[in-house]
This record gives sequence, structure tokens and C-alpha cells, in this order.
Amino acid sequence: MDKQIALDYRYLRMARIWAENSYCTRRQVGALIVKDKMIISDGYNGTPSGFENICEDEHGVTKPYVLHAEANAITKIARSGNNSDGATLYVTASPCIECAKLIIQAGIKRVVYGEAYRLTDGIELLKRAGIEVILIENAPQ
Repeated sequence: MDKQIALDYRYLRMARIWAENSYCTRRQVGALIVKDKMIISDGYNGTPSGFENICEDEHGVTKPYVLHAEANAITKIARSGNNSDGATLYVTASPCIECAKLIIQAGIKRVVYGEAYRLTDGIELLKRAGIEVILIENAPQ
């Protein structure tokens, strides 16, 4: 197996493990940002810092202020003083259009994801921006 593909599988597996930190019950998503073979940031979906760790309302609908895993990972970099120029984002589910905009602006050049979502506008925007997008379904757990 190609060395890069082997790394992609490993980092995606790590993102799946990181997703387990999410308090969301409908869907747990994890993300890692890797640059020069180093994990420079991580994130999972959840409420903003200081909010209760409850992602859904009493009807099971996701609260509008819940952050996506990619957004959490990207904003963590902004606070760290590091940068994600040329990095790869590993995320367990395909990015939505809002996260795709953040990914483009963050200078991320590759996105590897493990599950396609029904909406494809985020993936289409990433491709339009020249970002390499790779779906790895059924990756070894």
C-alpha cells in the first residue's frame, strides 16, 4: 500500500476515535488537521466553550449554535498561533458548505473524509477551489 494512503487510513481512524469525545447523540464527528506529518489541531462537533454539553433540543433537533468538528479544529489553530497552510484535514463526515468556506480560507490543501453526507455542496466548493478531496469509505477500523 502506498505510504500516503496508509497515513490517510491511520489519521482517519484517529479522527473516528476523536469523534467519541462529542456529546452529540444524533451524530458524532471528529476532525484532525495534519501538517508535515504532525497533528497540529483536532476537533469534534459540540457546543461552544462554556455552554452545556447538550447538542440537541428536547425534540432531538441539533441546536443551531453547535459547532462542526472542522470549525472547532480550524478555530483552535487560530487561537494557537500556528497555521494550516498546505495542511490536510481528516474528518469523519464530508464537510458542509459553511465548513468548506473555512477550509478554503484556512489554506488547507487536502481533505480526506470517511463518510459522504446527502448534501454535496461543501465537497463541490472544495473541488472548485482546487482542494484535493478524497473519500475513504469502509476504511479499516
